[in-house]
Amino acid sequence: MQVGVVTSFDTRGHAELRNLRLVDVEDGVARSGLAIRVRDGVIEAIVADDTPAAGDLPVLDMGGAFVAPGLINMHTHFSLSLPGPVGERLESMDPAGIALYMADGARRTLHNGVTTVRCVAEKGHADFALREAIGNGWVQGPRIYTAGRALVCTGGHGHSSDDTMECDGADEFARGVRTQIRAGADLIKIMISGGIAGEHETISTPQLTNEEMAAAISTAHAWGRKVTAHAGPAAVIAEAVRLGLDCVEHGYELTPEVCRAMVENGTALVPTLIVTRSGAFFDELGVPQWMQQRSLGAGERHIDSYRMALEAGVEVLLGSDMPPFWPFEGTSAAVRELEHMHDFGLDAAGTLRAGTLAPARWLGIDDRAGSIAEGKWADLIALPEDPLASPSALRSLDFVMQGGVVVRDDGRVRR
Repeated sequence: MQVGVVTSFDTRGHAELRNLRLVDVEDGVARSGLAIRVRDGVIEAIVADDTPAAGDLPVLDMGGAFVAPGLINMHTHFSLSLPGPVGERLESMDPAGIALYMADGARRTLHNGVTTVRCVAEKGHADFALREAIGNGWVQGPRIYTAGRALVCTGGHGHSSDDTMECDGADEFARGVRTQIRAGADLIKIMISGGIAGEHETISTPQLTNEEMAAAISTAHAWGRKVTAHAGPAAVIAEAVRLGLDCVEHGYELTPEVCRAMVENGTALVPTLIVTRSGAFFDELGVPQWMQQRSLGAGERHIDSYRMALEAGVEVLLGSDMPPFWPFEGTSAAVRELEHMHDFGLDAAGTLRAGTLAPARWLGIDDRAGSIAEGKWADLIALPEDPLASPSALRSLDFVMQGGVVVRDDGRVRR
């Protein structure tokens, strides 16, 4: 995806958007004849388009574009380092280098229409500094909700990088949760099974005991934090769900029984379908063949699991795992993930909700994000095609506003 020119036109959090089609993600319809008034970064009012302009707000003519809420990516790693030469270079960076690398990724993510992210393991707690820098306006980037370091058993999935914290036993996992919360974590991530990127494990390798999972989940809940888990096999996921797990990442080997338990418990799924169909991305990073074979070989079972989840009624959420901005197969990784979610069984309106309102609800910010409504943040994207017809319409995205400030405008807006 080509990011266009960012204009020097600064709305400073105030604007009136006219001549648009408002994408209502709750009802799954696009509404014409409306205008959106933004003041101090928040949607002040939605009025009829023929209502006289407020007078003190810059007017943006959207040229008939579809205006939708910004995307929310629930599985993001700005400091992702996979096996291979590119990953080795990232692992060798000092803290300042990692912070700058992550800041660049955050800017590119925002320009690709992702206005909020959930980070689920970042190096050296640089995510907290990045979150503060974005909040203070020092750098451009999406709103960040982060788990800090993921908690893993000794030698477990991701243990070789400092985006994880090794723990063993219930007491250490409880302490690990408190350590991340002390650092500022909004949620907790635990690695409860093996995965694609661990050479000395398999996707189905169990890695935490029930006591360790229970300690992490109960401690996090006591502190008001939700817990998500990197997880592949059904048996491990079933135990975690029974213990109160709030979200499953990947879910490569689900069963109908586990999916039904997830529905009963309110456990969401971030399927990350793109990770088992991303050979070109792995080639670009020089990822070794053992990992590529494990990833691509899991693809069909992964799709079966996803379809089981849809059939059972599990809440599915957008998450790319691959950096959301990464150019991939003619678009960004986030949009390509939405296309996979649609292609493998989720209707177009449901797919858009999975990238907007549903993540906002999981994060507990649906009163401020996830849809276009009065009182919510003015985090908006615009595109000439209808995203309710197909998520592929998001390939045409050409305008991004965050908190009422235009951060990307490819020339669509005429003032």
